[in-house]
Amino acid sequence: MTAVNARRLFGTDGIRAVAGEFPLDATTIYACGLALGHSLRKMAPEPAVILGRDTRESGSWIGALLAEGLRETGTRVESAGVVPTPAVAFLARRHGFQAGVVISASHNPWQDNGIKLFGADGFKLADAVEMAMEEEIHHHASHAAAPDPATLPPLEDNTALQADYIQFLLGCVPGLRLKNLRIVADCANGAAAAVAPELFRRLGGDVILENIAPDGRNINMNCGALHPAYVAAEVRLRGADLGLTFDGDADRCVLAGCHNNVINGDAILLMAARDLKARGMLTGDLVVATTMSNMGLEAALRLSGIRMLRAPVGDRYVLEQMQKHKAALGGEQSGHILLPHLATTGDGLLTALVVLDLVARTGKGIDELTEDLKVFPQVIVNVKVREKKPLNEIPPVAAAIRAAEEELKESGRVVIRYSGTEALARVMIEAESEEAMMRHAEAIAGAIRAELGV
Repeated sequence: MTAVNARRLFGTDGIRAVAGEFPLDATTIYACGLALGHSLRKMAPEPAVILGRDTRESGSWIGALLAEGLRETGTRVESAGVVPTPAVAFLARRHGFQAGVVISASHNPWQDNGIKLFGADGFKLADAVEMAMEEEIHHHASHAAAPDPATLPPLEDNTALQADYIQFLLGCVPGLRLKNLRIVADCANGAAAAVAPELFRRLGGDVILENIAPDGRNINMNCGALHPAYVAAEVRLRGADLGLTFDGDADRCVLAGCHNNVINGDAILLMAARDLKARGMLTGDLVVATTMSNMGLEAALRLSGIRMLRAPVGDRYVLEQMQKHKAALGGEQSGHILLPHLATTGDGLLTALVVLDLVARTGKGIDELTEDLKVFPQVIVNVKVREKKPLNEIPPVAAAIRAAEEELKESGRVVIRYSGTEALARVMIEAESEEAMMRHAEAIAGAIRAELGV
């Protein structure tokens, strides 16, 4: 980490780190509660905050510390317990909380955790707002002694809030019943495990729930949206019609067809875009995707009379472009799907229900609905880095990128970026030629590894 970034707390999706280490050490967490509480007091004399968490063992003590800092400022704190990230966004808006706080590291391993912040409107706080909080957090961390988390009482969870979220999801797809469908749902031993059993029970059908026994350390472990091959294999083994798989905080969803195949966010965007267009709901016949979305999606949408706009990676940046262009649909290849007529943020369970509703209404399976999506060969190589130095300032890396761009031109794409939540450089190459794709991916990744690798 460079000296410039050493004090940076918020990434593209809140604060994220190894639990117990800066910036998720006790002092900084407590300071975050103080800073958020002081910010909210400027908007309301008696502010209230809703907290939610995923299943990591560190979630409880992080929540207790945050709550202590918030209460020190006179802020009322209510806990929804273990719920998906989008549940907190929904509950903040529905019940008039001044903010929502999610304690989760999404798809990261169990050792990590994070803090995501939502405003009273259910949208993630803007970058500018988070940056304005940083100085106050650093100030409190230097001057306010954090209590020992072991001395703090655990938060008392309000289970009625979880039930309220389930009712919201059901209300988004009125009339949906899963009769005559056999479905495998992988809950990743994460937040979905707290909601999916009751949700799918009320929808009926034959739903086989997998990875619903979290122990604090098995979240995302060889399962969930980062390991979709698991649910794809289970669909084939169980003779199911389709599979659903969620990440640790259940804000993304990836599908599996009945041929041991994975259907990612690009294909979900294609299905949803065509359906919304057919129903006259696709504003401007526009979909917002990201720089990582496959060229095949763009081509398939074009054949359906739909334009595709690319935003930087990160659902907050997709949303920014959607709001700018008044788009009704956006999302990421990873399975974050944004449907602003239904929710303010990506919601994996909601995405699953929208797809299931489409299947039920059309009588077509997800394989048939996406059969004309011709995917260009694409590879993503993750390189662990010790610092995030601008890549154009590293001659060997810049030269490797330039060589790839010059050769591929109109027959492929080169996207190199740093992860906003991990110490990784992501090398994505897409090309008609698989040989050229692999050659350039290895060359660029090798250059980054040689110059910045751990």
